[in-house]
Amino acid sequence: MKHRSVRFLLCDICPELNGFPPPPDLLCLTSSPEGSACEMGSTLQAVAEELLREIRKAFQETSHVPDDLLLGLKFLFGPSAVPALDLVDQRSVTRVVSPSGRTAYQVLGSSGKLYTCYSSCHFCTCPAFGFTVLQKSESLLCKHILAVYLSRALGACQELTVSEEQLTSILLAEEEDEG
Repeated sequence: MKHRSVRFLLCDICPELNGFPPPPDLLCLTSSPEGSACEMGSTLQAVAEELLREIRKAFQETSHVPDDLLLGLKFLFGPSAVPALDLVDQRSVTRVVSPSGRTAYQVLGSSGKLYTCYSSCHFCTCPAFGFTVLQKSESLLCKHILAVYLSRALGACQELTVSEEQLTSILLAEEEDEG
């Protein structure tokens, strides 16, 4: 049986979702008295974490991600889902770890640029994260961070052990690029 990427499976099961707009920003729906922004944010985070746990479990058991979980991914993360799956299929995510245990992730973006992601604080150095996630609040995550989470769930991260000095250089290089 020929290997098919997760992206193609997602497009096959629901091609009309390709142009579907992202889900509304659920954090903006908190003006109602039923809940606060913190409650909605933590609920949304819990849903995302549960979806990733289910993806990990299904993949460990069957080496396959079921269609319903792929649809959930598309619904929850909107336009970031398919490009993130592409990055996972291309094995573009590298976990960089130092002897002290400090960890960062590097993702080779579709543009060929390397972005540093911090899963512990849901941050990426890409321009899309700064604009779409932080400034406009149109998306929960950029495709790079989602690719990190999916790669971890599917066991598809490359691994790179570096010295403390090398990790510091990686982190400082990002800072210099921005300055």
